[in-house]
Amino acid sequence: MRAISVDFPLMTILLMPDEYFMEIALGLAEEAAADGEIPVGAVIVCRNRIIAKARNQTEQLKDVTAHAELMAITSATQYLGGKYLTDCTLYVTLEPCVMCAGALFWAQIGRLVIGASDSKRGYSRIEPSVLHPKTRLETGVLAEESQMLLTKFFKHLRT
Repeated sequence: MRAISVDFPLMTILLMPDEYFMEIALGLAEEAAADGEIPVGAVIVCRNRIIAKARNQTEQLKDVTAHAELMAITSATQYLGGKYLTDCTLYVTLEPCVMCAGALFWAQIGRLVIGASDSKRGYSRIEPSVLHPKTRLETGVLAEESQMLLTKFFKHLRT
């Protein structure tokens, strides 16, 4: 990945592209798959710094709410010491479900970057307006890689 350099009078800030953070989320999704979890990874970035990383843990924790997005939201809000994530971006390998999208609404996530869409349980199929009105949305970042990981996981699960 190539960083984008932005010069300010007293410093240079490296801005990492969306693909960089989505690759980290994909790594977390691969870890989830290795543990028998649906391969979803999530990374929350604030001011170009990773403040939370998570993966699905519903099987391990025996908790239907242990989705990567919810785990990442909890971690990020604890890190920031507040419940709003208005200056943050969530990178997630699979389109959030309605439950996770609702949590993103309440957290007022500033930006959501999605890898693969979810034609069965994705929020946009069920309730497309569930995201906060100020949330900026990007879709399809490393979508093919995300989809391939999901396809491989479910194919293996069925055999």
